[in-house]
Formats: sequence, structure tokens, C-alpha cells
Amino acid sequence: MSLFAIGDIHGCYETLRRLLDKIGFNETKDTLWFTGDLVGRGPQSLETLRFLKSINNSIITVLGNHDLHLLSLYYQAKEIDDNSSELKDILNAPDSEILIDWLRKRPLVFYDRKKNYILVHAGIHPRWTINESIKYASEVEAILRSDHCSSLLKNMYGNTPTRWSTKLNGYDRNRFIINTFTRMRVLDDKDLNLKYKGKIPSKNDDLRPWFDVIEHKWKDTSIIFGHWSALGLMIKKQFICLDSGCAWGGDLTAIELNSKLTQTKVSYRSENPI
Repeated sequence: MSLFAIGDIHGCYETLRRLLDKIGFNETKDTLWFTGDLVGRGPQSLETLRFLKSINNSIITVLGNHDLHLLSLYYQAKEIDDNSSELKDILNAPDSEILIDWLRKRPLVFYDRKKNYILVHAGIHPRWTINESIKYASEVEAILRSDHCSSLLKNMYGNTPTRWSTKLNGYDRNRFIINTFTRMRVLDDKDLNLKYKGKIPSKNDDLRPWFDVIEHKWKDTSIIFGHWSALGLMIKKQFICLDSGCAWGGDLTAIELNSKLTQTKVSYRSENPI
């Protein structure tokens, strides 16, 4: 029995299936963790969702910003545009309601206390403990799974507020929690900077990657995340970034969560030249 963590799929279904063949995934024995952004950008978001739902008992996946965007399109909280055209197949599919209902019930974070790993799409705020992170995630998850889902999705877009306070409430609080878990890359002092999408900032910048903040509150928990394709595959003692840019013509990466952190990659380019 093996446990694998896999980076952002972004609708690259054929690449995912080749990766699962390469690691010898056995649905009846093995477990897969996904860093979110299951859909968007790639050519087969519908096939990806259908497949993952079909092996639901063998996987854990968290929500990414592209997954939340799909939910907002389905619930008409956001108008579809040319940048979302690859999601039309899901919206028009005969089983769209079933797929969307499955997707909106995925968590924002997943914590395995025994292994002391936490799975998230973008990151964990340095000012939050692991237990606080789980608590804040559950606040948003409860709304996504309720009749107030559409209202939340209509109000989730935006880059403010940028600084956490326990006094935040309503949609400002929800938006900050969502942005932290699904969009965060760097911090400017204690503020989220959600416009930055480059590689690790130079030491001359005022920006710092969220995982490089010294006075964090995660203790010794290892954090597995994706989202930051410009950062690429990164394996440190406490942090594993698995977004190796599959949707941009790079690789889809799996790491077996064993003592050696065995890596396996397949290239999107090999069968899908861009």
C-alpha cells in the first residue's frame, strides 16, 4: 500500500493517466493526494473530474483557485469568458450537477495527524497554527456545502483584505481565508501580495515566500502544496511544492510519501506538443 501526492493537473487527463501507469497505481490498495486545480487550462477538465470522482475512495484532493472558479461559473456567480472556455464541457455535461456537487464538497485543507502532513493548494498563513488553519478552512467549507454557496462565490473575488485579523468577519473574512489557501505565494511584511507570480523574489525585494517566514506557527508539520508553477518542483525538509507546470508544457509530478520521497514525472510535451 502506497501513498502518493500529485501536483496540479489542470485538466491534463492523459498526462495524469500516464503518470498513474508509471507509478503503478492500484486503486484497491494505494491512495492519491492532489494539490488542487484539477481543472482549467488543460484540454480535458471534464474527463479529469469524471475519473477522479470514479476513484473517490482512493483519493484526497483539496480545492484550488481554478476549481473554485469552476464552481462560480456553474452557480452563475461569475460570467464565463474566453479565459474559461475550457470549462464549458463541464458546464454543459449531462452529469455536471453530480460532478459539481462532488467538487464543492472537497476540503480546502487536509491534515493527516499520524503522518503530520497537511495538504493545501497554495499555502498555510505563517500566523496560523495548523489547528487554526483547519478551523478557518472549515468555516468556508461549511458555506460551500450549504445553500449559501452561490452568495459566497459571488463575493470571493478580490485581493482585499491583505492582512489577517481575528476581527475580520463576513465576506472579508471568507475572502481572506480563500485567498490564503488557494492564491497565496508571497507576503509583503504581514500582507498578502496576490499580484506576484514570478520565481522566488530576490533578497533585495520586500517580498518573501510564505514558507520562508521565520516566525511561523506550524511547528514541525510538513506542508504539501502546488499553485506556484514558476517556483516549480521544490522539496525541502518541511515543504513540498508539486506544481511542476504541466499545464504550461512542463511535467506532472508524483511523490511517494515514503522515507525517500521518491519522485516520478511524466511530461505533458511528450504526447501534447505545444
